Amino acid sequence: MEHDELHELFQAASEPGQAVERGIDSGFADLGFAKVDLARKQRNGYPEVIYGEGKTAEQIISIIETMRKQTMNILCTRLSSEKFEAIKKAEPDAVYYKEARCALVNRAETKKTSSYIAIVTAGTSDIPVAEEAAVTAEAYGNSVKRIYDVGVAGIHRLFARLDVIRAAKVVIVIAGMEGALASVVGGLIDKPLIAVPTSVGYGTNLKGITALLTMLNSCASGITVVNIDNGFGAAYSASMINHL
Repeated sequence: MEHDELHELFQAASEPGQAVERGIDSGFADLGFAKVDLARKQRNGYPEVIYGEGKTAEQIISIIETMRKQTMNILCTRLSSEKFEAIKKAEPDAVYYKEARCALVNRAETKKTSSYIAIVTAGTSDIPVAEEAAVTAEAYGNSVKRIYDVGVAGIHRLFARLDVIRAAKVVIVIAGMEGALASVVGGLIDKPLIAVPTSVGYGTNLKGITALLTMLNSCASGITVVNIDNGFGAAYSASMINHL
């Protein structure tokens, strides 16, 4: 919905019935169990993303059918393989990324950026979160380079890929355990860094809280921290930066 349309809609608020009708027609689709935001791409640059956890396969299919008339590359995150099997029957062009637990529907060729996002993990156990970030970033037209398993326990592995990391326009660092990798990388690069704490680790990792607090308390400048295991959120922000 464009600015002028929003202005007219607010003016119409003196006539409630008309305002509600206009809102449904031009802003969202009311499915009863969900109000699908059809104007998000116009407002934010990217369409609404379907969060799969807590929704049934039938609900997700209904949302997809509502979105696909005007939205290319519909992204669904946190989607189980069981739900995807039901979705695939209704949406044959859907593709599932098992490690990322994501699906893309209504796919279209997207021109990739010349600059790239580097996605860096401390360990192999962090890769599912990293793949959620990678699939998200690629769906939004970003070139991505994956640098996995280069944590501080074997820091020479990081130095071997430092040239690739430094050449990125924006870097996502994903780490569990104590979460130290974000600070190390942040002290070695001159690019924006988005840190993702993961719930990987033994008891005192506290399901990611320890890594989260480490990243929030980093002495390295230029680090922004997203929520625990939130590969999608990191990639969304990184894509906005990469497209500047």
